[in-house]
Order: sequence, then structure tokens, then C-alpha cells
Amino acid sequence: MSPSPVTSTPILRTALVWSVIVAAVLAVVFGVVGFLVGGGEGLGSGLLGVVLSAVFLAITAGSILVANRWFGDALYVPIFFGIVLGGWILKLVVFVVALLLLRGQPWIDPMIFFIAVVTSVIASLVVDVVVLLRMRVPTVSDGRLPTAVVDDEAPVSRRGDTDAV
Repeated sequence: MSPSPVTSTPILRTALVWSVIVAAVLAVVFGVVGFLVGGGEGLGSGLLGVVLSAVFLAITAGSILVANRWFGDALYVPIFFGIVLGGWILKLVVFVVALLLLRGQPWIDPMIFFIAVVTSVIASLVVDVVVLLRMRVPTVSDGRLPTAVVDDEAPVSRRGDTDAV
């Protein structure tokens, strides 16, 4: 499989891999802490909070990775934005359905669920920042530096020219 010409692809893949690892660690942590604090309800709430936030956060990066497969196609831009917008709409629908299904459920500990979601989102943001800071993105493809072209110089304003700013 040849590497993608889109420079965001390796960054997004790395971010997704690390986000999955962090989500797995957080699921274990919140499962144990939730169980110790709230029993079975705490366990389920902690796990559900981490899983839901991980799914929501992965949809955007995943949709961009899927959309990048059409790079070079004449319809790349509309395909890209259609897929990414579709991912956002999917997140909105899943969020509303999850809220409706989970609202008032007796087996959910709201505080543990909330803390798990917030912690997972913050952890995912930290992963994204660390990945972006450590990635090396090529900016020059052939090693040649641009040269100045005489015709590209800005016009020099003349004295008394009222149009000059």
C-alpha cells in the first residue's frame, strides 16, 4: 500500500492509534474507580462515559481519513466535505439518541459518567496536541527553494500618488 499524498493522513492515524490506547487505559481506570465508588452502576457509568466520548472523538478523524482516500479525484473537495459533514451529522444524531436513551436511567451514576466523559475528552485533546507537536510534516517536496521573479514584485508608489495607501 503506497503512502497517502495527503500530509494529514499519518497525523490522523497516529492520533487515532494513541486515542484508542488512552481510551482503553481510561476505560480500565474508570471501570475500577467507578466500581469502587458506585458499585455496578459506577462501573457501567465509567465505561459508558469513556466509550461514548472515544466514539464521538474518533468519528471526525476517521471521517477525514476515509475522505482522504479520494485525494486527486476531480470531485475530492465535495466528497471530502460531504463525508466530514456526514460524520458530524452522525455524531449529532448519535448524541441525541444517547441522551434520550440514557436520560433518567437508574443504572447510571451521573457524576461518574460526567467525570469519565470530561476526562476522556481532555485526554483526547492532549493526545492530539502531543501528536501534532511531534509530527514532522514535509513542506518542500523536491528540495528546490523558490526564486524571485522580476514580474512578481509589488509596484512602487510614486510621490503625490493619491491611490497609494
